[in-house]
Amino acid sequence: MAIYPDRERRHAVGNTAQKRAIENYRSRLAERGIARFEIQAFDADRDLLRTLARKLTESGPDARQLRRTIQQAVAGEPPKAGSILAALRRSPLVGSNLDLSRPREEGRKIDL
Repeated sequence: MAIYPDRERRHAVGNTAQKRAIENYRSRLAERGIARFEIQAFDADRDLLRTLARKLTESGPDARQLRRTIQQAVAGEPPKAGSILAALRRSPLVGSNLDLSRPREEGRKIDL
């Protein structure tokens, strides 16, 4: 015997609609290839891990670079040779024709 039968009935209806909405949302994620799983970590890392997960679900070069960097860090692999050159080639200053030459000066004379 329920004390508040109307209240329980409303909760059950809302709960069913909410469950259906969550199932629909999760099925749309699954269609995109996104899996849902649980991890264990320190509470202080919660925001970091959520941001990381959000970034990894995006498509594009930033997500691929982040994925490669994390995989290398976790695997303990040394960075590939030429990564500095590759980073310089990705620089927004490429093709800006900067003149980085300096005039050659002899310096000052000092009596020792």
